[in-house]
Amino acid sequence: MGAEGGREGAGPSHGGAGAAGRVRGRREDGGGGWAGGCCGQVRAGVLGSAGGSWARLGGPGDTGTGLGRGLLRAGKVPPSSILASAPSDKNLDAWRESGCRTTHCNLEVLQESTLVFLATKPHVLPGVLQEIRPAVGPHHVVVSLAAGVTLQTLQRLLPAGTKVLRLMPNLPCVVQAGAMVFARGSGAGDREATLLKNLLSSCGLCEEVPESYINIHTGLSGSGVAYVYLFAEALAEGAVKMGMPGGLASRIAAQTLLGAAKMMLETGEHPAKLRGDVCTPGGTTIHALHQLEKGALRATVMNAVEVATQRACDVAKD
Repeated sequence: MGAEGGREGAGPSHGGAGAAGRVRGRREDGGGGWAGGCCGQVRAGVLGSAGGSWARLGGPGDTGTGLGRGLLRAGKVPPSSILASAPSDKNLDAWRESGCRTTHCNLEVLQESTLVFLATKPHVLPGVLQEIRPAVGPHHVVVSLAAGVTLQTLQRLLPAGTKVLRLMPNLPCVVQAGAMVFARGSGAGDREATLLKNLLSSCGLCEEVPESYINIHTGLSGSGVAYVYLFAEALAEGAVKMGMPGGLASRIAAQTLLGAAKMMLETGEHPAKLRGDVCTPGGTTIHALHQLEKGALRATVMNAVEVATQRACDVAKD
């Protein structure tokens, strides 16, 4: 399904980077390719900036890095079938260590891929799109991870009718426990949405949503992971203050958060109901919750989601 023709016009990358991976479609109904339907291969590629997420597969962690590592870990994208592109060799070392091929040419990614992920910084994206626009054809599916860049902008900068979707993952994708949402542009249909969801479901929850929810997801879940880490840190430090060793306190705090989250998902109960189930009249929990309410924990977290969402709306304008 990918275009493997000659490399005429394939020049050096201009401020962009990328990676391409061939993903063999699973034969769910005797077909293959697009998650069951048409024959052939689905080939995935990623374009990122010099400081872009996917170009730092082995780095300490951002959303694109987490998604890339999660797909490799799940076996969805074989390392030997990935072509990683970045302006400098420094950004490619981690990909090479993972067994991936590398290049400095974004256009090569387009030539060898049908599914192309854009993992650039928002201000870099227009230049990358200008570079790759002549190589984008009707067989390509373009997925943007660039924060704040709307489908309208993507469609304006790409050829008319391009199948384009917008995706926002979060860091825990690296351990197959992420939360991702995506929205499709006017040129993308059910086939493209199904392909993306089937590919990414191995990395965690993946939901199609109206585009207006994507920046909210950034404030809730993309940035929200850091809020949870801060809360976990505070839980553990409270236990340390009361005499528990730090390592044990951190493990118990992490398991507490994991267990609470699993109960929310598996029971479907509202968190207020589950919180109430823990409380007993005059007990330890209600006394502790009173302190959290006096500290305005609820309002502070809501404010954090609000400002992160607004920042996601503003970031593409910077």
